[in-house]
Amino acid sequence: MKPTSTSSSIHPNVIETRIDPTSARFEKNMRAMAELVTRIRNEEDELTQGGGSKAIEAQHAKKRLTARERIALLLDPGTELFELGIYAANGMYEEWGGAPSAGVITGLAKIHARTFMIIANDATVKAGAFFPMTAKKVIRAQNIALDNHIPTIYLVDSAGVFLPLQEDVFPDTDDFGRVFRNNAVMSAKGIPQIAAIMGMCVAGGGYLPVMCDHVLMTDGSGLFLAGPALVQAAIGQKVSAEELGGAEMHSAISGTVDYHEPTDEACITRIRSLVEKMGARQRAPFDRIDTEEPVYAAEELYGIYESDPAKPYDMKEVIARIVDGSRWDEYRPEYGKTLVCGFARIGGYAVGIVANQPSHQQQTDEQGHKRLEFGRVIYTESAEKAARFIMDCNQNLVPLIFLHDVNGFMVGRDAEWSGIIKAGAKMVSAVSNSVVPKIAVILGGSFGAGHYAMCGKAYDPRFLFAWPTARYAVMSGDSAAGTLVEIKIRQLERGGKKLSDEERKQLCESVKETYDRQTDPRYGAARLWIDAIIDPLDTRDAIIAALAAASLNPDVPKFSVGVLQT
Repeated sequence: MKPTSTSSSIHPNVIETRIDPTSARFEKNMRAMAELVTRIRNEEDELTQGGGSKAIEAQHAKKRLTARERIALLLDPGTELFELGIYAANGMYEEWGGAPSAGVITGLAKIHARTFMIIANDATVKAGAFFPMTAKKVIRAQNIALDNHIPTIYLVDSAGVFLPLQEDVFPDTDDFGRVFRNNAVMSAKGIPQIAAIMGMCVAGGGYLPVMCDHVLMTDGSGLFLAGPALVQAAIGQKVSAEELGGAEMHSAISGTVDYHEPTDEACITRIRSLVEKMGARQRAPFDRIDTEEPVYAAEELYGIYESDPAKPYDMKEVIARIVDGSRWDEYRPEYGKTLVCGFARIGGYAVGIVANQPSHQQQTDEQGHKRLEFGRVIYTESAEKAARFIMDCNQNLVPLIFLHDVNGFMVGRDAEWSGIIKAGAKMVSAVSNSVVPKIAVILGGSFGAGHYAMCGKAYDPRFLFAWPTARYAVMSGDSAAGTLVEIKIRQLERGGKKLSDEERKQLCESVKETYDRQTDPRYGAARLWIDAIIDPLDTRDAIIAALAAASLNPDVPKFSVGVLQT
């Protein structure tokens, strides 16, 4: 661990740290976070096994590599896949034996030092069939590629739609058909796409590779709208899979594939060779200089963060361990203190940071009255400051980073009289109409309208990451449990039943347990509300990877906020 500095004498805008890494509280937090991160890593390791050892052996018996083996060969030596959506479908489809990672692997990769989006069917999971969440995961990866102009490589090995659930896979705007629509739109936008058929590619799924710029196919693979059995049933024609849609036929007769490769290994080599020859496109106009490591050790993030909502911590201590040189230019530091805003660099990229302040703050109102403002709450002054700062970032082409630990907006008479709804609407409007890349990281709670104002999923963040400590819902578990229990008690009392104290307690615990499970970041990640659950130590690297991806898109529309309530 790097030594902790206790002063800002190194540079005038180095964030000053006041933590004591030897305190019992710090050490307790360190242990708790380490245990939580270890639990997440162990679960992710299990998810990387896909359909399990027998399914992996079956894939090898066909002389095919698994999806993860293919990706490992494709990546530049010494680099790793920055995986997105590994928890997709976690805990879902149990009646069908589950679908680990939704049966598809997605993430950012370096190939010949260039950033690519990888989308690879995992044939060890139900032969790579598309469950509802499989389609949504592929579409999310494509949308990331579209928003950031990321070249995309598809490693295709799929049996097509999982028929028992076809009604949830086939018809809607975020279902299977959207994948091919995105293929066409990406191509029209000049975003390179390479598809390699390395197994089965049947029915409507056959359109995906053929709508890409380059199509490769390996021996033993199949590409057809209907397989031999369906062809015989439909038109009475008997034909082998190879004759109907094998690599040799498609390369020599139909002319559908561009490159016919004997093995998975040869196919991967060909893809890398094609990538090597791609020209470079114009990059985004965001400012970047040489990177600089933070002054303070990232490992201290474990001890700084307080998972107990009743215990405050200073968000600036977190920022100091993420930004270059631990330096930033704080915006309006004496005003609206429950939101901290400022300019910094991360990985050399200029960024604007909007972060909730979990520690309580003294604020003076326009009449000179002092009051204590609760941490993790957005007040009128905070919202107005953040709205103005977000507009500044858009005006000056500075990407935005949002760090969440928010309970919501302040309520009550004083808040309403101060115009909290009006100020919140300004902030939401500024976030909604931002044209620069937005990247969100949920550290702790992200509740209610506070989640929206801090660029929640509905507000088009280019990437949304979460720490294992994140909590994600319309309100916290305790608040929700109290509300839901009161509603339930009134319903029962109207029916003539009066609950004992013990029954009330059991009902409260049951409701809270259900609600807490739904606020767990793994629940959100399973449904793709979160792109990745990250180790706090990897926060800086994750943001840098996201900024590097965002910098591939040179198009920044004109910024306009529309009507603001003043």
